This record gives sequence, C-alpha cells and structure tokens, in this order.
Amino acid sequence: MKKIDDAECLIDISSSDDEDNNIVHKTKRKESSKPIFAASSFVPLQNPKESEISDDDEPPALSPSDFEPSCSTNNPQPQQAGSSSTLVASENTSVRSANALLENPEGRNHPTFYLRSRSAAINTAALKDDVYESLDYDVCDNVLFKEEQKRTDNARFNIKKDILRWIIFIQIGVVTALIACVIDIPIEELSAVKYTFLKDSVDNNVAVNLNPNGNLVIPYLYWILMSIIPVILGAALVTYVEPITAGSGMPQVKSYLNGVKIPRIVRIKTLAVKAVGVVTAVVGGLVGGKEGPMAHAGAVVAAGISQGKSTTFVKDFRVFRAFRDDHEKRDFVLGGAAAGVAAAFGSPIGGMLFSLEEAASFWNQNLIWRTLVASIISSFTLNIVLSAYHGLHNFTFTGLFNLGKFEQPLKFEYFELPIFMLFGVTGGLLGAMWNSYNTHINRFRARFVKFKFARIIEAALVAIIGVTLACIMIFFINDCRPLGNDPTDYPVQLFCEDNEYNAMAALWFQTPEATVRSLFHDPPGSHKILTLTVFTLVYFFLACITFGLNVSLGIFIPTGLVGAAWGRLVAMIIFYIFPEATFLNPGKYALIGAAANLGGVLRMTISLSVILMETTGAETSFFFPLIVTLISAKWVGDYFTEGIYDIQIKMSCVPVLPWELLPKYKGHKASQLMSSPVICIKKIDSAKYIYKILRRCKHNGFPVVEDVEGNNRENGRVCGIVLRSQLIVILLNALYEEKKRFWEKEISIETFRNVYPRYPSIDSVRLPNEKQNYTVNLEIFMNPSPVRVSECDSASKIFKKFRALGLRHMIVINRENRVVGIITRKDFLYK
Repeated sequence: MKKIDDAECLIDISSSDDEDNNIVHKTKRKESSKPIFAASSFVPLQNPKESEISDDDEPPALSPSDFEPSCSTNNPQPQQAGSSSTLVASENTSVRSANALLENPEGRNHPTFYLRSRSAAINTAALKDDVYESLDYDVCDNVLFKEEQKRTDNARFNIKKDILRWIIFIQIGVVTALIACVIDIPIEELSAVKYTFLKDSVDNNVAVNLNPNGNLVIPYLYWILMSIIPVILGAALVTYVEPITAGSGMPQVKSYLNGVKIPRIVRIKTLAVKAVGVVTAVVGGLVGGKEGPMAHAGAVVAAGISQGKSTTFVKDFRVFRAFRDDHEKRDFVLGGAAAGVAAAFGSPIGGMLFSLEEAASFWNQNLIWRTLVASIISSFTLNIVLSAYHGLHNFTFTGLFNLGKFEQPLKFEYFELPIFMLFGVTGGLLGAMWNSYNTHINRFRARFVKFKFARIIEAALVAIIGVTLACIMIFFINDCRPLGNDPTDYPVQLFCEDNEYNAMAALWFQTPEATVRSLFHDPPGSHKILTLTVFTLVYFFLACITFGLNVSLGIFIPTGLVGAAWGRLVAMIIFYIFPEATFLNPGKYALIGAAANLGGVLRMTISLSVILMETTGAETSFFFPLIVTLISAKWVGDYFTEGIYDIQIKMSCVPVLPWELLPKYKGHKASQLMSSPVICIKKIDSAKYIYKILRRCKHNGFPVVEDVEGNNRENGRVCGIVLRSQLIVILLNALYEEKKRFWEKEISIETFRNVYPRYPSIDSVRLPNEKQNYTVNLEIFMNPSPVRVSECDSASKIFKKFRALGLRHMIVINRENRVVGIITRKDFLYK
C-alpha cells in the first residue's frame, strides 16, 4: 500500500443542514476497515445513475488537522488507518471538490470527494494552520476595475496619482527617520547613564584609599541588575504583546516582498513594540544592534502611510484610496525598508541597493528612483535631527551606525589583494560556522523552550552570562593603556596605574556601535593580542546564542564587531611577526575583517560594500578591496550554508519562491505539479453553494467556469477566477442578481478597497433561509483573464511566468479550456 503522502483518500461527506457541521468522515470498504486509496491519477468514483450533484449537496467539509508540525519533507508521517485525524485545506492544498456520488448501503446518496494529502506537496506544518497566505500581486482586471480605468483615463489623473506616489515616498523617508531618532536618543542617553554609573561603581569599590571596604562584587551585581531589568521588559513585550517583532525583522520583510502574507508584520502595534524592544535590548547590553530592525520599522511606516487609514484605530482618512491593493502596497513597503536601512547607516545609496539585493523580489526602473528619494530624505532628516540634538552645526551626524571617518585616506598595495581574499575566505568559513551553530541553537529553542515565561527567563539568563563573561575578562586580563590614546568615553582604571585605563573594560563599557568605532580608529598598540583574542572568541559565542532570543535585535552590529576584532587581531599578529610591514594599518584590516565576517553571515556584496564605504567615508578606490573580500566570503560561505536570513525563513516554513526553479522539479510538467481536482464556481451560481464552500474550505481562489453539464462544475470551461475575499464582500453586501436593480449603480471597485487589507471572514456572514435560493452573477466581479497554462507545459516555463507576474493562482487547463488542476506557490516548493 502506498503511504498517505503519495495517495488520494476517498472522503465521504455526510449531508446535513447544519452549516457548522465540519466533520470529515472516511468511508470504508465493506470488506475492509482500511481507508480507500486510489491511484495517483484522478479517477472519479460515482454512481452511474447519479451523475450530477445539485446545489443542495454539501460541499467538502473540512476540519483542522491533528498533524504534528514539521518543516521537513524528507520523512513525512503517514496518517494511521482508522485515525480521526483529518487534513485541513488551506489556500494551497489540493483538496478540491470532485462532485461525485457514492451510494451507501443504506441507500443514502452522499457526495464523495478525493483528498490528496499534500505532505508531498505541502509539509504538515503548513497543513496544520493557515499561517501563511499569498499576496495578490496580480491586479484583478475585472469589469469594476476597467470602469474605474475608463473614468480616470486622462493625463490629469495620471499626473495626480504619480505626484501622490512621490509624496508618499517622501513622507515615508521623513517618518522613518523620526522613528530612528526616537529609538537612538533613548539608547544613547540610557546607555550613558548606565556606563557612567558602572564606571563610578568600579572606581569606588577598587580604590582602597577612598573605600577600604570596597568589593568588586557590588558593581558586578549592579551590572546584572541594570541589564536584566530592561531585557526582561523587552522580552515580555515581544513574547506577550507582539511575537512577530522578535529578531531583526528582515526575514519577515523579505518574505512579504516575495509575496507571502506574514500575519501582523506591518501593524502599528508591531512598530511600537519593535521600537521599545530594540531600546530595552540594546540598553540591557545584549549582543545586538538597532540597525537591522530599522528596515522592519520602515516597512511598517510605508504600509501605514500608503493606505491612508489605520485599521488598528479604525480611522479612515479617505486619502490614497487608489493604492489600496497588494501590488501598490508592495512597492511602498520596499521603499520603507530602503529608508530604514538608509537611516540606520546614513547610507542612501546603500539603502536602495540593500533593498534591491537582499529584500526585493520584484523591481522596475521607476521604483528605483522613488526608493532612492525615500532613502535620501530619510538619511537627510536623520542627519538634521541628530546633528541638532548633539549640538553640531555642520550636519555630520549621518546615521545611527556612525563609524566615524578615517583621518588618513585608506590606501592599499596590490600585493595586499591576496591577503584580502584570504580574509574573505576566513570570513566565509567563520560565517558558515556561525550560521550553522546559530541554526542548531534555534532548533533547540524551538524544541525545548516552548513556554512564554521560559523565553523571558532565557533572555535574562543570556544577559547574565554576557555580564559574567565580561567581568571575568576585565578582572583577569590586565591590559593597561595610557589615557589619551584611546578616545573612550568611560575609562575604567581598575588595577592600572594612575593616568591609565583598562583596555578590556573600554571594549565592554560602551554600546556595540561605539566598540566597532574604537576598533576602526584606535591607534596601533591600543590593545594586547590576548585582549582581542579572548574578546573575539567570547563575542562570537555571545552573538551566536543571542540571535534568536525573543527580543528585538539586529545581527549586523555583532557580526561586524566580531569581524573588526579578528581583522585587527590578524593585523597585530602579522606586525608582531614582521615589524617592517608598514602597510599594516590595524584600522584598515579591522574594516576588511568586518566586511569579511558580514559577507560570510549575511551573504551580501554590492550593498554591503557601499554601506561600509558611506559609513566610514572611505575613498572610492577602496571599493575594490571591499568587493574582493565580500565576494570571496560569499562564495566560500555559500558552499557550506545559506545566508542567515534565508536560513531563518526556511526554519519558519515560509513558502518563499527562489529565483530559479528547484533542481528536483526540472523536467516536470504542469500535470505533475498541479493540485486536483479543483473546487469551481459557475459564473452564475447559487448563494447557498458559494456560502457553503466558503464555510467548508479555506481556499482563496476559485476558477469560474461556464458550459457546465448540470452541476459538474470542475469540468466546466474556464472564464475567470474569483478570490475568497471578493466572495465574502459580495455576500456581506447582498450583491445578488435578483436585487441587482438596488445596487447596480452604487457598486464600484471602492466597495472592495474600503475593506482592504483586513477582509472579513466567512464567520461574519449569515445567509438567511429566504436568501439561500438567490444567485450571484460573477461577471463583473471575477478576473476574466486569469493566467492559464496547459497541463503539458514544462515546470521551468510556468515557474518563470508565476514568479515574474507575482501570481497567487495559476489554472491548469486541457485543450478544451477545461479545468484540470491549479498551481500555487507551495506546489513549486514542497511537491
């Protein structure tokens, strides 16, 4: 017998007038108690005397699955015979109505449906909950949309709409920069208070002449207390208020721009929790930065401004209505992500390139200019506000991640290029190792740290571990340096002589951004080799266990900090061996090390090199060493693992489409990828049937057919496609054919845009008995030009078409234009 993952189950739906009866019963053969399995090709079983199904027949009844979630498709778990577990139909499952009849022993006729398990097509995690749906990037080109196009088909309206787009992008840049200031200023002020207090506490408890009863345990306890309080606060907000804000947010934004609807990713509450969470995590001393989450913050700002309304506060400002669809919203979110990166690094060109290289799945020439303008406005606004706040009159505070400018131009000799390539290879190896370790740690968390309270305790425990390791290093490594050589803000004397400070304490008693700046610009001889060696190892470990906690933190700063530390360390070791090597500038090699480590973890090249150049003021001639290092790191790292963002996306089981079709599907045809049979709707169909299929299944797209023989809808000729959201709006507004004279003049595309993006669910619809016999004419609502492919088309061809057009559904037809299957994004990933 074939496993259930590769077979189709025969499902018997008992007729019932109860609309909430969602129980699926498995039919059993008379001579066996095992479930019936059919061949891989669809062969409908029906009573020859009963070849049609009426509108009164029940559509497929579906109930939630009891499957254990798993992202792996290598070892699918078959459903046991006789088990009560059932499969749930989501947008992309292949549970489709066959509308066949099977006569039971009692003589009752029940419609019989084939249910193909999709763990071969969809893993059980995707089946358990409808967590991830697709976005409708394909514009619904229906009659209502065309009527609006005719009304607005004039140069004046087009110019007005184009101007509104530019205004929105400018607003996105300004608001994103202001949010960045709101995040940065509290971090700077609270960190200054924290490290000033800790410095004074250390000095008072180590100076015998001032405090004979001094005890260094006291500042250690103070440090722990001042770390775990904000960390617990931030972790509690993320865990209990908005869990989607955990991490940097870049994997979620990348998934959204790829066409996957991530729940609650662009809500105002998400932005508020993200901002507070970043402040508390950085002030708490966790190994992370505030730069990564800025891309997520910018995306939320863009999504909110571009829609002209707030669903959270139930307020519609009645502006920007023309942009209320997924296609337009996607472009604004991309601009917001670019503005967030530009504000974080003070790098407008880098922000635009970051969105192009790392985030965007769809791009066009006009979007380049708008994204660049949003990035420039964001960077400029941040520059003005922070420069004014810090009392600067020349507007030199360029971004949150301010690495400072190198006093001397960064020069290189051509014989250094092999060294830079070796740095890149090392960064690729270390990045792949870091990604692998972090992935195993996060899998351990997902398996064992399940309770919400445990996640908060874990974050506090990591904070305590970080403080403990830092105190041990400061106490036992006596690296004393004269005051004045290192421009540290909080010099701690500890056991050093007068007019000296502890170099190890200087690395810890400041924010991670300030530590990176110190490693770039400290003069030669500011640290011992032992100091940087231990610091690099400890920080590598802390970064590995921190990224993945239930807090809002980015990965850019700790990755760059580790790279800057080992890059400077290598330069010091080479100079120690070859004192005559005058070309060894430790700051230059710290920058190369940071680039190598970032490239090994993030796998970015062009945008990362531009960001580093813009944040450090490096000369354009130094672009070549940076790009050589980054490309070497990416090539080596890609040989072992993927980038950390792609790894997180896969761990979350998000169905993100790659740039190319997966190799295992090359050579396949559409008939091997499609899901069948398909639930279809007639162009003029009964309200009762539409209501029941919406109640009994969770698909989000239904082919509209005509030339139907009786009620055998799945064999009709395709004339369009209609979305679930459209059908619900139609039922809610009672847009029945029999009442057409009452609503015909009032209906427009705005009827559907006004409820975007939070469309009501079918639970909000009630169909009284007197309206069950009404009909719905889908001619003006359906998309009459859905993308159709032949069942013989190659998988490579249809994948390119699917991805390039940003489709949600692709209908598979035969030579007679009749439906034989449907393809969604999950069919290209988990089949």
